[in-house]
Order: sequence, then C-alpha cells, then structure tokens
Amino acid sequence: MIKRFLDYIAIEKRYSARTVGEYGDDLKAWCAFLGWTVEEFDPQKVDAEDVKAWMIDMLDKQKQSPRSVKRRLSAVKSFYKFMLRVGLVKVDITRAIVAPKTDKPLPLYFRESEMQGVTINQHRDWNEAMSEEEQFVHLRDYLAVEMLYQTGMRRAELVGLRDADVDTKQKQVRVFGKRSKERIVPMGEGLCELIEEYRKNKCDFLGISGDVGTFLVRKNIEGEWVEMNANTLYKVVRARMGEVSTLKKHSPHVLRHTFATTMLNNGADIRTIQSLLGHASLAATQVYTHATFEQIKDVYQATHPRGKK
Repeated sequence: MIKRFLDYIAIEKRYSARTVGEYGDDLKAWCAFLGWTVEEFDPQKVDAEDVKAWMIDMLDKQKQSPRSVKRRLSAVKSFYKFMLRVGLVKVDITRAIVAPKTDKPLPLYFRESEMQGVTINQHRDWNEAMSEEEQFVHLRDYLAVEMLYQTGMRRAELVGLRDADVDTKQKQVRVFGKRSKERIVPMGEGLCELIEEYRKNKCDFLGISGDVGTFLVRKNIEGEWVEMNANTLYKVVRARMGEVSTLKKHSPHVLRHTFATTMLNNGADIRTIQSLLGHASLAATQVYTHATFEQIKDVYQATHPRGKK
C-alpha cells in the first residue's frame, strides 16, 4: 500500500528521488510508532487519535522540532489523500489534524561585499604551480558559484543542466525545476563569457568537442570525468564561500536566497522574482520582502537619532 503510494508520487507526480525517499522514511517512522512494518500497515486499524499521539510523541519524547513534525505529518496527510482517492479508505482521518506552528526563519544571504570577494579572490588567481587539471577545477568551481548567484537556480537544477540547456547567444538558460516544470532564466554578458571560457577549457582538457551533454563535471574515484552530483556541488560552494563569508552556513541554497534578496534590493518586482525562482506560490517568494525590511530596520536603528537602541 505504501509502496504503491511512493510509486505514484515518483512516476505520476514526478517527485524527485530525494523527496520520494523522505516520504518513505516519514511513513516508515509512522508505521514504527504503530508497531508495524511498512508491509503490515492497515488503515482500518488507525484513527485520528493515533496520529495525534504520534505528534505528541515526536514533540515531547523524541524532542523533534515543530518543523520536522510538520514535515512528517505532511507525508502522512498526502498518503491518506492518495488512499481516499483510490478507494483504499472511506475517510481521511488526517483532514482535521492541524500541524504544530513553526517560526519561519528569515532566509540567510551573503552580503554584496562577500560576493565581490568571490570574484576577486577566486577567478583568474592562477598559480604557476597549478596543474592543468587544478586550473580547470578552479574555473569550474568559480562558474558553479556564479551560476547559482546570477540565476537563482536550486542545487539539483544546476547539476541536472545539460550543455544544450545553456544558450549564450540568446543569453538564457533553460531550467527544469520541481516536478520537471520548465522555466527560462536570463544571463548577463559576463556570465555568458565565463561559460564560453569554461566550455573551451572543458573541451580542451577532456579532449572532446561538440555537445558534451552534462554541463558541470567532476572526477570520480576511478579517475573518470562524469556529471557533477549534488553532494560535490555542495562541497564546492561550502569551500569557496567559506573563504569570504562569516555566515555559519555556506550552501547553494544561501546563494539562491542571495540572488532573490539582491534582485529585490535593486528594485525587482516580486512577481518577476517568483518567476525567476520557479516558485509555484507567491507566498514562498514574499519571505524575501521580510528579509529586506529587516535590513532597512537595522539601518534605521543604527543611523536615525530616534531609532538608535
């Protein structure tokens, strides 16, 4: 029953493998609380009180955060909606259950001076002692950071890029977001020039020509150059941004937040930012207006005679 649901969200809903895995883990935890394996789950022996008891157990005994409990409850709610739709249950016992409230933290973002530091310190800072491979990796890493910062792409979107998706003549990149939803994001002249430099270096270094398929590449343990994965990209960003930023978190998603905040601070319309980020709901984008207001408030309190703390 649960396997059928996971197949449904993977094949018909086109959820990513990561999301499907998380749903599976959440439902496995739900079954474990009930004292069953996934295969033993029987919806006829479960009621709303069991769901509430599970939430209390996670919050009080397991000391999980309200955010984690909310996410796990969401998986169970989606499962019951599926069972109701296909006729496996007659009533959705989770419908009236309200998830615990969570404080929504403001998104972290890098300061403009920090992003300038990336440009100054990490590109064309060639060391004569660098090998050809080290120079290629240096250029690739810098391009990865710039692509995230200048387009607002998600980590999975960037590692999933094919060379054919990046059109430097039209100065645009075709991005496939969540549930394979496609959007077009413009690119600046400087980024297009850097992409062409990277493409030339990649072709020369790897000894290939024409459409090479994968946009970003990495070296695997066998010494072969293969498509970059999400874990490698995370390490690249963490290393590069860690050299210039004092933030505790240096991730591709912080660069996405930085893109949105920078656009908003420079006068971009919130609807335009929503489109560029690929958000299905405007509510997901509006969090950046709060981040910008906090910025304004800090400046006011620091500079206005009546606003100083």
